Amino acid sequence: MKYIDEFRDPALARKLLLRIEARSTRPVRLMEFCGGHTHAILRYGLRTLLPPTVELRSGPGCPVCVTANRELDWAITISHIPGLILTTFGDMVRVPGSRQSLQEARAGGADVRIVYSALDALQIARDHPSRPVVFLGVGFETTAPTVAAAILQAEMEGLENFSVLSLHKLTPPATRAILDSGEVGLDGIIGPGHVTTIIGSDAWEFLPAEYRVPVAIAGFEPLDILRAVADLVDRIEEGRPEVINCYPRSVSREGNRRALEVMDQVFEVGTAEWRGLGSVPASGLRIRPELARYDAARRFEVDPGPTHEPKGCRCGDVLRGVLAPPECRLFGAACTPAHPVGPCMVSAEGACAAYYRFGRDLPMEEDL
Repeated sequence: MKYIDEFRDPALARKLLLRIEARSTRPVRLMEFCGGHTHAILRYGLRTLLPPTVELRSGPGCPVCVTANRELDWAITISHIPGLILTTFGDMVRVPGSRQSLQEARAGGADVRIVYSALDALQIARDHPSRPVVFLGVGFETTAPTVAAAILQAEMEGLENFSVLSLHKLTPPATRAILDSGEVGLDGIIGPGHVTTIIGSDAWEFLPAEYRVPVAIAGFEPLDILRAVADLVDRIEEGRPEVINCYPRSVSREGNRRALEVMDQVFEVGTAEWRGLGSVPASGLRIRPELARYDAARRFEVDPGPTHEPKGCRCGDVLRGVLAPPECRLFGAACTPAHPVGPCMVSAEGACAAYYRFGRDLPMEEDL
């Protein structure tokens, strides 16, 4: 109860909003990178509470959403290998690929299983020693350490039937790609809290140093986000770009060193394909050659065939912050959570799903 009182206090929210309104003298555009922030912003109606000078744009912070269709087609093709068990997180199962989803592949006979962690997939490999088990590794720096730990555990146990299809992506290079494109002029970034718990706030120093853009690392309660917006408005008005840690209860400057060591032990950095952003240098995590026996990309050479994007889907534009989900002509009509056309309507962190669920964008008294 104390936690809720501290981070959802209406009086503190009003103070922050008054501070933002008093300080904000010119239009500014801020991007929240994390999909969790997008859902919180919409759930608590924060956009409507902010002064008209402050605009919030959603970014590419949904790992399921940014997984490129070619990568998904690759995973679906692997799932059809006779005898193979493909394990993945729940959101990935319903994302439409070029020809089908993993859910449809399962309906057609593929053994696709939903797990809550890579360690669950490891247990399935123990339980089925005669069958290859592939874990579909999707996520940012938050999930990559646990996947790396699972690979090291498999090596220690000598589990030869376990492997990972690593589609993990790194968040700072994606932010750089958005700024370099110049499509969306951004004055500030609301940095992802959970990711920065792993990589540390120092990982974002390039934003003020190279782009003169301030970044505020935020948690996921309403007051966390309002504090981040207030601090960003202050820095923008003062012409003082810097990294502000508004989430000190979880984030340090250096991050989680042990998690970073485990990631570095298992993965090497390389180019990755992002939905909406295309090929982004130094933004993906590949399994190191010395652990090749646990790399599904090396163990199973398959041809997924040509890749097709969903017709009319603007998910890529949403992920770049070019448009808001309701501006897509499919939103809420041809594309709904029950019948999604693109991943942004599927994932629990997808911007389209957030707008569909909380489209009223009005604060509820019980929320604040």
